[in-house]
Amino acid sequence: MLPTSEERESLASALADGAESLSVTAARTLTTTTKTIPQMQEITPRWVLSLLPWVPVEAGTYRVNRVKTVLAGEGKVAAVVDQGQARVEPQRLRALWPLREMEEALLGRLAAKLVSRQAEAGQVLVSEEEMESKFCVVAAGKVELTTTGEHGKRLQLALIGPGDCFGRLLPAGCPRPAGTATAVTACTFLTLDRADLEAVVAESPEVGVRLSEAVRAAARSGPGPHPLPALSGHDGEPDLPEMHVAYEEEPQEYPLSVVQNIVRVHTRVSDLYGSPHDQVREQLRLSIEGIKERQEWELINNPSFGLLANVAPGMRVQTRGGPPAPDDMDELLSRVWKKPGFFLAHPRGIAAFCRECTRRGVPPPTVSMHGCSFVTWRGVPLVPCDKLPVQGGNGPAGRTSLLLMRVGENEQGVVGLHQPGVPDEQSPSLSVRPMGIDRKAIASYLVSLYFSVAVLADDALGALENVELGYFHDYA
Repeated sequence: MLPTSEERESLASALADGAESLSVTAARTLTTTTKTIPQMQEITPRWVLSLLPWVPVEAGTYRVNRVKTVLAGEGKVAAVVDQGQARVEPQRLRALWPLREMEEALLGRLAAKLVSRQAEAGQVLVSEEEMESKFCVVAAGKVELTTTGEHGKRLQLALIGPGDCFGRLLPAGCPRPAGTATAVTACTFLTLDRADLEAVVAESPEVGVRLSEAVRAAARSGPGPHPLPALSGHDGEPDLPEMHVAYEEEPQEYPLSVVQNIVRVHTRVSDLYGSPHDQVREQLRLSIEGIKERQEWELINNPSFGLLANVAPGMRVQTRGGPPAPDDMDELLSRVWKKPGFFLAHPRGIAAFCRECTRRGVPPPTVSMHGCSFVTWRGVPLVPCDKLPVQGGNGPAGRTSLLLMRVGENEQGVVGLHQPGVPDEQSPSLSVRPMGIDRKAIASYLVSLYFSVAVLADDALGALENVELGYFHDYA
């Protein structure tokens, strides 16, 4: 039987293309491909979850008992800047030690006397001689407190930022050494002169009495823990000091937080398309990965128990020049000096620090942990975490914070909290609970994860704030 015209044309075309065997495209229709499980770019190493020691709790609550101290308030007065003018809400003044118990009306009179001022970088705000008659609150920018050392050199006493106070007219929660206050950057600040304070006292004599009592108390005891009495190096039989250790009457409690979602899969999908990968298992796996990513975000950013919100005022360090320089890292290490565990930084923050080290000719060494290489400074690893917020997004003017922490209960450090033994537990505190099948034949699964984080002592956690990420250097 002779081929038809169409068959002759097809054969001629195949011969013209040089095809002498079955094409790959046609052959693939008879094969089975190898398929991966679903890949999700949002999954990160989640080093915080790996490096924090986790403490099991009972009844979903963890109570941190501490030795009683003379609390000094937060020491930071949150001010609002609107169109270059700063103001402070009266209740915010309660962060100052002398004003913790003062009535709202009296606080309002003091707040009304605060005058908003602006200064350019390098401008002297208050001289060392004026400190006794001034009280100032930094609303925006950075201020450096300096004095002249014994050998005539300029010494930096403190570098403070928004919310910090200086001046000796009112003792703040975190005392600042007296020195000359100079603007490091353009800044906005509020100031109260002695004459204005005396005017408020003249209107309300009880304000003067309250302030005098608070100042005397500050001079007598001061904020912070009291040293325990003991007698050493004595001879004979002197009377030994008597003492007891007082505890806080209202210790802080950390209730466990929860992250939840519901995974829904149609039974037709799980019945017919379950090979080579189980559809329900993969849906649950990706859901759990997303929940754990959210867990790490909450551990850092939650406004109640998150690490950024629980850095004590005295443990906050400002960068001297914007980028995270080695000097800034050393200052942070001087605050968290008792067995520091690791720095926690955004990957862009680590890159900015490495650039500053390269510019100074001191490239930081690396260390291998958990099968990965980490940059270190003074032997302390810098752990990357993209959950640390970057203000300004991914632009060149981004700003972030860098954390340094000590970890573990035995070290009075930072610990993660969880409650094992929850129903349908897949891993400690992670529960996957079937919810049944609805009238549309859709199966539902409730995924729950319970957790929190606690800072056992204030000096276990420090932060380097206002870290600028956009500095690059020309080495030519």
